[in-house]
Amino acid sequence: MKKEFTERELDRIIEMAWEDRTPFEAIEFQFGISEQETIEIMRREMKPSSFRMWRKRVQGRSTKHAALKTSDSTRFKSTRQRHISGNKISKR
Repeated sequence: MKKEFTERELDRIIEMAWEDRTPFEAIEFQFGISEQETIEIMRREMKPSSFRMWRKRVQGRSTKHAALKTSDSTRFKSTRQRHISGNKISKR
């Protein structure tokens, strides 16, 4: 099933995928697309060299896959940071 996204949604998906600390599961929760679909979007929307650089960086990275994260990895979270909600696009 091919999903159609607005330009703003595509920008947000790419931004979330590019961030090292955002797992693919968060993208799936917000946009309903799998890791493979995210990779296909990145391949289609990015320059080939940028895509290769991104793939090399995220492949097997524990921060991009919730199942690979260690449970003892706690991280500072600002009180100003908004919680992830069911919103399709986070408010800025």
